[in-house]
Amino acid sequence: MDLLPNVVKLTAGAVDVVRRPVEGLVVLIYHRVGGRTPVRVDLPTAAFDEQIGLLAERRVVLAMDDAITRLRAGDDLRGAVVVTFDDGTADFVDEAMPVLVRHGVPATLYVATGHIEDQRDFPDDGRPAGWAGLRDCVDTGLVTIGSHTHRHALLDRLPAQRVAEELDRSIDLIGSRLGVTARHFAYPKALRPSADADAEVRSRFVSAAVAGTRANPVGADPFRLARTPVQTTDGKRWFARKLAGGMGFEDDLRRLMNRRRYAGASS
Repeated sequence: MDLLPNVVKLTAGAVDVVRRPVEGLVVLIYHRVGGRTPVRVDLPTAAFDEQIGLLAERRVVLAMDDAITRLRAGDDLRGAVVVTFDDGTADFVDEAMPVLVRHGVPATLYVATGHIEDQRDFPDDGRPAGWAGLRDCVDTGLVTIGSHTHRHALLDRLPAQRVAEELDRSIDLIGSRLGVTARHFAYPKALRPSADADAEVRSRFVSAAVAGTRANPVGADPFRLARTPVQTTDGKRWFARKLAGGMGFEDDLRRLMNRRRYAGASS
């Protein structure tokens, strides 16, 4: 049994007692549903169903467009939640979507369009969705499609021209294949952008998501939208803490590790 995740979560929970979390809009990140792989972001379908059911019953779940409009207007969004997914793996269509439809919960899916277009697997046995399946998801009226770059590129280490190419190719494919405009963006690996990347993203989208594991308070910058990852190790206890905007210390540790982990990576 890997004790490290539990130790980190217990520590993060203790930090929340000392440093009370900020209240506001909570944006959840899901990656995979189905429990096919051992990665900590691949939730069993039953666990995902339970969480989405809880959100539908006890929270105000907003579509991303509505959330950003209200955030910009200065609304108090305490208790509100946005559900998001990254990448565009096939399990979003096959496993997650039926659950979202059953509970009537909207979600935003940030797709790395190169993987979809070329049917190239994501890391950790992530089979990509197809455009036809994603069109079916959009047709439910519950799914907003956003950009996650074209090649899942880490924009903080690319020159401005390459950043523009990544974003424009992604936007064009989402428009031509799905018939929708990509208005929202999520940085791959949730890494903060360079100044060039930030400028290119702000010129094309109405919001951009980074890391955070905290709530977005009144006045938060929609181009620094903090998101909270949901993991198999959360269980009911830590999931509830995350819905309250807590567990930020877990993200502090993750950022330190990712700084080393992705030091030489490009995607």
